[in-house]
Amino acid sequence: MGDEKVKNEAMEIMGLFQVLPRLVVFDLDYTLWPFYCECRSKNEKPSMYPQAKGILHAFKDKGVNVAIASRSPTPDVANTFLQKLEIKSMFVAQEIFSSWTHKTEHFQKINRKTAVPYNEMLFFDDENRNIQAVSKMGVTSILVGKGVNLGALRQGLSEFVKNSASVEKNKEQWRKFSKEPGSSKSDAQ
Repeated sequence: MGDEKVKNEAMEIMGLFQVLPRLVVFDLDYTLWPFYCECRSKNEKPSMYPQAKGILHAFKDKGVNVAIASRSPTPDVANTFLQKLEIKSMFVAQEIFSSWTHKTEHFQKINRKTAVPYNEMLFFDDENRNIQAVSKMGVTSILVGKGVNLGALRQGLSEFVKNSASVEKNKEQWRKFSKEPGSSKSDAQ
């Protein structure tokens, strides 16, 4: 399936959802491409998973920003590959550095750069430990098996909408609570 066909199908999938994330964050190794950067040379020609590029373009066309959170010990190789694949300029934030924090530090930096709240982000990664850690921050996080594909996209958007609905429900419950007699807010008035 070509990039354009994937992009069109991804845009159709996105059209099924009333709420889209403000920012979608991708890991690189085994998420956007099928290898570890540190095992490759900058001189090589990189390739992406078959549906990854079309999905990136669909997000951009829908006005959804994309970012990178990668714990690569070779950011120079990763950046060279992003240039060679002609996708480097697509990302509003690129946090590519080695870390022991399971990407929490990456997301703190992305949050500071973009001002997008964690609960308005969607994240794709191939490592469960990163998914677990970032989920605790409030980011909807999806574990991918063989790279980002249309199935992972559909799953991610479904989970994001479900999480968004529960956040809104909690906000509404808080508003009701804060207006009730005896609550600290209404007492102060």
